[in-house]
Amino acid sequence: MTEPIPRVQASEAAQALISQLRQQNGELLFYQSHGCCAGSAPMCFAVHELPLSADDRLLGRLGGVPVYASSAQCDYLAGLQMTLDVAPGNSGSFGLEDGSGQHFVAHFRLWTDDELPLLAPITPVPG
Repeated sequence: MTEPIPRVQASEAAQALISQLRQQNGELLFYQSHGCCAGSAPMCFAVHELPLSADDRLLGRLGGVPVYASSAQCDYLAGLQMTLDVAPGNSGSFGLEDGSGQHFVAHFRLWTDDELPLLAPITPVPG
């Protein structure tokens, strides 16, 4: 049986920043926000900093780091592949990367019809 296609992936630059943040802060998680004014942004937190709710869903993992979003956001993201990347400059967010001179950004693309049946599932937050 073939492995499911992951819904999230990370660029080399994002992987490097994740590794740095893990060394500094321990276990991490990402939350794909859905803000009204600044738009959607991936935010990185230490696991103890962001309590998850029963409405949150696991989109996937990046090197063992879980990526979550609300169920409403997941409805929108289900048709898109998310690639986590970094851009120069601070975002002014609450994410751990703020102050590092870099911030996380998400790039999206539509899944092809051939990929859709092979996608990894979006799952409820483990309780």
